[in-house]
Amino acid sequence: MEILQMYINGKWVNSKNGKNIEVKNPSSGEVIATIPRGEGEDVDKAVKSAKQAFNSEAWRNVKPHERGDLLFQIAEKIKENRDELAELETADVGKPLTQGYADIDAAIRYFQFYGGAADKVMGDTIPIEDGIIDYTVREPVGVTAHIVPWNYPIQILSRSVAAAIAMGNTVVVKSAEDTPLTAMKIAQYFDELDIPDGVFNHVTGYGADAGAALSSNPLINHATFTGSVQTGTAVATAATKNVVPVTLELGGKSPNVVFSDCDNENTVEGVVKAIIQNAGQTCSAGSRLLVEESFKDEFLEKVVNRFKELSIGAGLQDKDIGPILNEKQCNRILDFLEVAKDEGKILVGGKQVTVEGYEGGFYLEPTIIDGVSPNSKLAQEEIFGPVLAVFTFKDTEEALHLANSTDYGLVTGIWTQDISRAHYLASRIDSGQVFINNYGAGGGVQMPFGGYKRSGFGREKGWIALYNYTQLKNVAIKYN
Repeated sequence: MEILQMYINGKWVNSKNGKNIEVKNPSSGEVIATIPRGEGEDVDKAVKSAKQAFNSEAWRNVKPHERGDLLFQIAEKIKENRDELAELETADVGKPLTQGYADIDAAIRYFQFYGGAADKVMGDTIPIEDGIIDYTVREPVGVTAHIVPWNYPIQILSRSVAAAIAMGNTVVVKSAEDTPLTAMKIAQYFDELDIPDGVFNHVTGYGADAGAALSSNPLINHATFTGSVQTGTAVATAATKNVVPVTLELGGKSPNVVFSDCDNENTVEGVVKAIIQNAGQTCSAGSRLLVEESFKDEFLEKVVNRFKELSIGAGLQDKDIGPILNEKQCNRILDFLEVAKDEGKILVGGKQVTVEGYEGGFYLEPTIIDGVSPNSKLAQEEIFGPVLAVFTFKDTEEALHLANSTDYGLVTGIWTQDISRAHYLASRIDSGQVFINNYGAGGGVQMPFGGYKRSGFGREKGWIALYNYTQLKNVAIKYN
């Protein structure tokens, strides 16, 4: 068992209260590390160190292309330790090892993408009148807070931290208490760089303590949060009291809309992968299946058969589906499945299972529920597990209505060979991302990601995310 520390102002430190939190492997329930239980005093120290670093001439004088070089160095360090990091992410989160590797590769791409962008964000000149030169510049916002969820820790840390540092900001990361281990490694890599102390800080602790202290700290200048609507609302409220902007990505109830003219084989695989990745513990999981009524029985039989073929096991066994994070999360999903017994029909799955040799983990069969009302909590609330709810539609307009019938709007998949119908739906579906005849586009580091409605606001990933971490200044010069 490792005893780990926080990284604040260029030093490895314990929490002021001397308390620790156990980190468990979801596959087995085994304690694999302890981390400091940071609280307000620890967070305040990290934020002040980031503020001091941001105001320092040493950091201000780092040129944009040099900041890019720093990010490329982090990417190289991740590459060099790819195997170790993939196994660490798998042990920490429980996801299958193949998915762990995919997350590490995505982290590499984030640091590369934003490393290449660091010296390419331009301002504009604006024509006013003769005798006036007017131009804009984008300047860093200052200290940025990054509150990272437990399901994709290294990916979500990398996508926001790399963008923030590319633009010249300083960073305080608060990792999830359940899955902090790869964040610790990223802190180690930043410690090995030749940069001022305080540019990168990593604090650990519970969300109600360290997370709340970070989002409400008056010295932060931007907060990025990924997680539940309830916690996101609290983060936004706390930040707003200090007039601080936030970027929120708050989950979804994402549909795959399947028409009878789809490519059957590819669509089945797309629908299945969209819900079983990370055991369904994914904000963008395709948790609703909307199928054209005339095609339903034929298509659903194929999806059910595919579910029956899926294997379940510990993360390092690299099966199709790994464990649920912990007992609390597992029980929450089981509560939804009890509702399903009354309000729908479970076609496959629906039970907790034991994996030999990993009896301390929490494993669930991948589940398909049919016959659910569109108004049911099964259709409206994020279950965050390998549970797929099925609905039918008669025509394009009914499909559109069903797709838009929840309070979320993060991702939508449309499966059809009719390109006019696909474009029509894409233009009218309330969703931050729409995928046509695919779902996820290979991770899409370059593609803006974020939601409509209660799925949040602002965008992560892609070029546009750089603007989260800048403020626009206009300069007007009058000359004779």
